[in-house]
Amino acid sequence: MQTNEQGDAFGAWLLKQTKREDWIGTLALQAKADPRFRAASTPDELRKRLQEAGAEGDAFEALDDAEAEWLSQ
Repeated sequence: MQTNEQGDAFGAWLLKQTKREDWIGTLALQAKADPRFRAASTPDELRKRLQEAGAEGDAFEALDDAEAEWLSQ
């Protein structure tokens, strides 16, 4: 399982972002509502899930931003 410097898996970190009022917060709320999303999910797994769901470019931009922020912490 891939973690950031704080030891957080991406999925677990993302689920902590639900109160944010930006794209990452929206992505976090969507992930939380998805029964297939797991706290151990990686950015690549979420990317694949977004593709399967037919998500638009904004969702992928939010995911890229979330991944960069997660890795920097």
